[in-house]
Amino acid sequence: MSEKLLNWARNFEYGAARLHTPDTVDEVQAIVQQSASVKALGTRHSFSDIADTSGDLVSTERLNRVIGIDSNRRTVTVEAGIRYGELSRDLHAAGFALHNLASLPHISVAGACATSTHGSGVTNGSLSTSVSALKFVAANGSIVSLSREQDGDRFEGAVVGLGAFGVVTELTLDIERAFTVEQVVYDNLPFASLEQNFDEIMSCGYSVSLFTHWKSSVVDQVWVKRRVGETLELRDPTSFGAVAADGKRSPLPDGAVENCTEQMGEPGPWYDRLPHFRFGFTPSSGEELQTEYFVAREHAWAALSLINEIRSEVAPLLQTTEIRTIAADSFWMSPSCGRDSVAIHFTWKKDWDGVRRLLPKIEGLLAPFDARPHWGKLSTIEPAVLQARYPALPQFLALAEEYDPAGKFRNAFLDTNVFSLGSF
Repeated sequence: MSEKLLNWARNFEYGAARLHTPDTVDEVQAIVQQSASVKALGTRHSFSDIADTSGDLVSTERLNRVIGIDSNRRTVTVEAGIRYGELSRDLHAAGFALHNLASLPHISVAGACATSTHGSGVTNGSLSTSVSALKFVAANGSIVSLSREQDGDRFEGAVVGLGAFGVVTELTLDIERAFTVEQVVYDNLPFASLEQNFDEIMSCGYSVSLFTHWKSSVVDQVWVKRRVGETLELRDPTSFGAVAADGKRSPLPDGAVENCTEQMGEPGPWYDRLPHFRFGFTPSSGEELQTEYFVAREHAWAALSLINEIRSEVAPLLQTTEIRTIAADSFWMSPSCGRDSVAIHFTWKKDWDGVRRLLPKIEGLLAPFDARPHWGKLSTIEPAVLQARYPALPQFLALAEEYDPAGKFRNAFLDTNVFSLGSF
């Protein structure tokens, strides 16, 4: 490529020889057939090299249509490159909703599902759990269709596919009736209150996020998103020592509150409350690095208390930490596979040297809990250790070889972290 191609945070430069932006699936098939090394590229929100290649990058940005809404089956079928912010508004206009959204509505559906990106909520699965069917272009250029109803294990292996099976071109997602959400932020939850009350605090709403800067023994902010009309009797974070915020907040210390979704209990549509950041505004800070680790929810307090012990080392490098919950799923390479999880997310300052030195210490503290890192974020966990934390990895490798026997969709990231199975 003649010009540098950077990811969203500008911490990574893609090394591909060519960038393609096809308008049709037929064009994708032709590119895949002719290429010896190819990867799909979404909205470039990954911080790792998971979507890079030395050969051909296939951007899905022009494959961004809603193909159709089936109100009887409660599904929507979309092209892979559509962003959640665009899809959500179309769905809402038709009277429907997705079960959850990530912090940023700016990400593509296919990229988010391929890496098991998530929102929060003790009963909410990752965004991938809404997928009921998908299509991808395999290595020979053919279209492969898989569904939850008909394809069992193949479907479970392919949804969080890490780009290893082909270029995803279409997904069908479960939807529900549109709903209204109110969001309230609370300040200064005592950190110690998490020890006995973690599950109760994280169940104060449909979706709950904790933010801390690790500068003192408090959780700086608790973001509670409640579905209007829910009949459940939910406790309030003030029961655990927090104080209702007296104004709108940003999760980032110097973040612009105008970029954040509405708070202060003002009801609004699901798509404009479940994310933290508003579609059409600058998401997060953009000048950052990110890491995230998933552990079983039963170990939440043990894991968080260990990080709290080294907060003096974490805080100087940090913008904010977000703590969220994700319900278990059955996708082979999902960090939440087989276990209800808590995700501990770090938004770092853009200081890779400092962050790289600290990550092994954090990962060592979380090792007893078999922490699984987010596939699209930064980690220094040894490949052999990482692979051992995915019991279904051998089946995943066999399925990937079936669809891509020559390794056309493999790259340095996958070769190192996934396909070097013999290293343990």
